[in-house]
Amino acid sequence: MKNHWKLLISLLLLLALAACGGQATEEPAPEATTAAPEPTTETTAETETETETEADPFDLGGMEVRIAVENAYPPFNFYDESGNPVGYDYDIFNEVCVRLNCTPTFVETSWDAMVAVMGGAGSFDTFDIGADGITITEERAQYVDFSIPYIESAQVILARIDEDRFGNPDELAANAELLVGSQPGTTNYDTAVELVGEERIVAYDQFGLAVAALIQGDVDAVLMDNVSGQGYVGENADTLTTLGEPFAGEELGFIFGKGSELTAAVNFALEGMMADGTLDTLYAKWFEAEEEEASTEGAALADLGGMEVRIAVENAYPPFNFYDESGNPVGYDYDIFNEVCVRLNCTPTFVETSWDAMVAVMGGAGSFDTFDIGADGITITEERAQYVDFSIPYIESAQIILARIDEDRFSNPDELAANAELLVGSQPGTTNYDTAVELVGEERIVAYDQFGLAVAALIQGDVDAFSWTTSLAKAMSAKTPRP
Repeated sequence: MKNHWKLLISLLLLLALAACGGQATEEPAPEATTAAPEPTTETTAETETETETEADPFDLGGMEVRIAVENAYPPFNFYDESGNPVGYDYDIFNEVCVRLNCTPTFVETSWDAMVAVMGGAGSFDTFDIGADGITITEERAQYVDFSIPYIESAQVILARIDEDRFGNPDELAANAELLVGSQPGTTNYDTAVELVGEERIVAYDQFGLAVAALIQGDVDAVLMDNVSGQGYVGENADTLTTLGEPFAGEELGFIFGKGSELTAAVNFALEGMMADGTLDTLYAKWFEAEEEEASTEGAALADLGGMEVRIAVENAYPPFNFYDESGNPVGYDYDIFNEVCVRLNCTPTFVETSWDAMVAVMGGAGSFDTFDIGADGITITEERAQYVDFSIPYIESAQIILARIDEDRFSNPDELAANAELLVGSQPGTTNYDTAVELVGEERIVAYDQFGLAVAALIQGDVDAFSWTTSLAKAMSAKTPRP
């Protein structure tokens, strides 16, 4: 993140927006209602009989239902910026339990544990249902029961933007020199093996590492679902693209122990949610990133008369601004300025701008010709304030040291600085980089163009530490959606 130890982050402002006047929304008038006639003894008895006949066939009597979630697999299940577990799976099972009269308990469970039960090597001792965007396959169905499908996806080939050796799956398979990155235990991995053979697969623990390897040229392609593929292309528009048409369509379902009585009950609830549109609404919320209109209630504010306000965003810096799995630009900065313009009567236009361009204006070498406001999680510093005006602070953060889980050579900044053999990864132009230089000296810094590449290098052992902020550590540890 672009910040210093316990520095305040702010928005670059060219405009001075004074507080003066606002708008209000009209509340719809309540509909008139007509009182129902008092029922007679005869009609009451008939109603009771009909109620008994039409009662839901599945009433679980308030029983606890334990749902396994990874909490690292957006948008299905993950921790949001406030540290709360949220996602598509949470919303689905909260609604399912309303319909079935049960109490959902979400149990954080590793993907490997769910892979184990789907392979006959694990057990359902700690959970009743597995929810993690799981592809329905015949092999897995030998050991678990699946719900009816609740979402469909297809696979795409992710490649570098200048790739000219292949343009579709057949051409990729035909060139024996090409390598494919993938994650074991996923159907993407299985599809890659079917396509090119296992000897041409390079395995990575996470999809993010496979994509970093593709960018760096260590592999030539990555197979992944079309939703997450769009997100990676959005974040790396000048580096990555998808080739050919989506293929290998798949259906996703929830997993249950063999013969579980919950399977039929959950299927009943899912069918009802499909029929009344609830599932479509939840899908739109998490996959289409449809934003609700912000309220205009509140104090009187300035009225900018509908003027256009151009906000520079990098669209590669989650959770501030980035492309979601559907390829839509979203994030904290988008929500803030959509609300700001509701209150100020302006029209926000988000201009995709490189971090280098924003660094230039903060150093007096650039200009505000293409945007009016810069928004990219920018730290307030006296040096930058010589060339730009800052808004009031809107978030506060502190830096932390990211290290491998088995690290035993240091445990704090002083111990890291004292060991001259240790290397630190960082991104030039950020206050993280400046802090790292102050801490260990520039000769021990390994520079990367993106923070994600520095984290991948840390995991792979190319560097020993990474200086980062508490607000982004969780965002970067989240996994890409995986069938």
